[in-house]
Amino acid sequence: MTTADLSEGAPQKRRAPDAQAFVDMQASPEFQELRHRLRSFVFPMTAFFLAWYAAYVLLATYAPEFMATKVIGNINLGIILGLGQFVTTFVITALYVKFANRELDPRSAAIREELEGPLT
Repeated sequence: MTTADLSEGAPQKRRAPDAQAFVDMQASPEFQELRHRLRSFVFPMTAFFLAWYAAYVLLATYAPEFMATKVIGNINLGIILGLGQFVTTFVITALYVKFANRELDPRSAAIREELEGPLT
């Protein structure tokens, strides 16, 4: 076994930045833009979901006749809206993954490359 054989299986490493490098990076325009992009997705989506959930709870509490409205057979509006909560969760998750892959991951990779340098 040669030293070349040993290095092939070794994990690649990056330099370890000091605490000041992290503080400086947090103040950088690139990091601020990354944080702005994240918040521009997360806060509105969270507000939407909380409003949708609150509407469901309020309807279930204060409009039981409305929620008991039959749609198909024994399936009522309350069941459909309740299952809609699950569907909404999966849709929001899928949207976030797509958003993160397109917007956040490339920016965070560039920031990491700048902060820690390339893999060696």
